Amino acid sequence: MCYLATQRLQSVMKDKGYPFYTKGDYNLNIVGVRSDIRASNSFDDHILCLYKEKGKWKYKEFKATTDCGNHWLKHPMTNTGSALLVPNHYRGVYKLDLHKGQYKALCQRLGDVEVYRDNNKDLYTDFDPKTIEKGRFGINIHRSNPSKESKRVDKWSAGCQVFAKPDEYSQFIKLCEKSASIFGNKFSYSLLTYKDFENE
Repeated sequence: MCYLATQRLQSVMKDKGYPFYTKGDYNLNIVGVRSDIRASNSFDDHILCLYKEKGKWKYKEFKATTDCGNHWLKHPMTNTGSALLVPNHYRGVYKLDLHKGQYKALCQRLGDVEVYRDNNKDLYTDFDPKTIEKGRFGINIHRSNPSKESKRVDKWSAGCQVFAKPDEYSQFIKLCEKSASIFGNKFSYSLLTYKDFENE
């Protein structure tokens, strides 16, 4: 399964023109996969982590959301609307830091990302290319509830990439810490969609 998952993801990344890191142990490929369900507030996406350990590929799949929750769709933080990360490869824009000054996360400190702005205040995510903005918006990769699995996104994400399960998040952060000790405190992130896998 690990080998097949690695080969499939590597093929998709190549088709998209995104880099796939193969050199060295714990050189993490961190990849979000957004579902095609536009109704918001569910942890119906995944964050994948592929890397080598002692030269052998390892594959981790974590339950997550790549979209903002109902609260922030109805009550955007900015006048231009709620943020929804645009699928792309974001090279070296993340570092281990404190999310809201509270706990360790991958924080968007080192570069720009692109977001769609959804401003019609309904409960469906809208990905209109005309609304795209580029900048440093604090689109972090962090967890939801610290002690139990979250079933609803609600206020946990205003555009961030958010883990549903605290135990899975702990695994992820430990991998990031290990990677940072070898390659430095800089991380890339790719966001794909389910449709990217349809022809694979």
